[in-house]
Amino acid sequence: MTGAATGNLPPLHGLRVLDLATLFAGPLAATLLGDFGAEVIKVEHPAKPDPSRGHGPAKDGIGLWWKLLGRNKRTITLNLSTPGGRATLLRLAAGADVIIENFRPGTLEKWDLGWEELSAAGPRLVLARVTAFGQFGPYAHRPGFGTLAEAMSGFAAITGEPDAPPTLPPFGLADSITALATAYAVMTALAARERTGHGQVVDMAIIEPMLAVLGPQTLWYDQLGYVQRRTGNRSANNAPRNTYRTADGTWVAVSTSAQSIAERVLRLVGRPELIDEPWFATGAGRAEHADVLDRAVGAWIAARPRSEVLAAFEKAEAAVAPIQDVRDVMDDPQYQALGTVVAVDDPELGPIRMQNVLFRLSETPGAIRWTGRPHGADTDEVLTELGLTPAELAALRAEGAL
Repeated sequence: MTGAATGNLPPLHGLRVLDLATLFAGPLAATLLGDFGAEVIKVEHPAKPDPSRGHGPAKDGIGLWWKLLGRNKRTITLNLSTPGGRATLLRLAAGADVIIENFRPGTLEKWDLGWEELSAAGPRLVLARVTAFGQFGPYAHRPGFGTLAEAMSGFAAITGEPDAPPTLPPFGLADSITALATAYAVMTALAARERTGHGQVVDMAIIEPMLAVLGPQTLWYDQLGYVQRRTGNRSANNAPRNTYRTADGTWVAVSTSAQSIAERVLRLVGRPELIDEPWFATGAGRAEHADVLDRAVGAWIAARPRSEVLAAFEKAEAAVAPIQDVRDVMDDPQYQALGTVVAVDDPELGPIRMQNVLFRLSETPGAIRWTGRPHGADTDEVLTELGLTPAELAALRAEGAL
């Protein structure tokens, strides 16, 4: 258990969420809600659990990613394509506030579990539908993953060195951004429910949040015909902005988005005369002379070990950060001060360390109450709470619904 002790209930206490989604945006959105007190029930197929349980490295046959993604969720099995599974989901929906699903458009409707049926069971229900391309349009029925959003949105086109291929991120960037957007959309719909008294559908297409975070590219093109190109670690808007190798073989990143910071950096590295150049007065002007600025900053950094570079930049109040891998992150004093990575007791693996809840609230903090649980571990408990009898549970199992 993590999080500050408090007599206050967590902010989402009393909110019930059914997580029907898999891989990764929908489930992560449900995790974010569960971290701040929502009761999340993870619904998985009896024979085909969420594939994230098997993604990435495992220890003793236990998938580690699931321990993070499945935290703060009770897990049940339910085959929604069976009559018993359908009926049971409708009973769960009647007492739920939110359902998050990521089936291809039309799949829930094929099982007679579309919005018409779900909202009839729970008029205050919010149904978040997370798909690659949205619920309508020429691509709606295509299979898709976050990688396609990273490609289609323009992200890959501007990522990488100018003379190298477009570059995809080595992790689920689009899925993670979509999870944040979905949690925000759900809370927005719940706020609207306070006024209207009824729920609604959230149509979340993974290709859209990815485009949203790329900034004003569409506006630039619309008004100027400007198409951003790959610039590697450089920026078209300011310089110096790059990664630089230190004398001891490590790397640091420098940013000079503010004019005052750019001036401090050039004074620090012993090139104050460059500040007087007419082009230095704007970020775009500096970007046009990035070769000159990179040589000045790079040479100074290359002559010093990283510890000396970081200390000098801090003293000069200039913006710098070490390029860290996960080993550095785990030991970083700022992350330690914030409690960004915490140890949580896991029944299967013992103490494990993972990212803490996403932000800190002074009065009603979130908490990791438990880690990802085994497939279907809470089926009988959850359905018994719903009012099903042992005989009904046995009948559902005989039908293949559980």
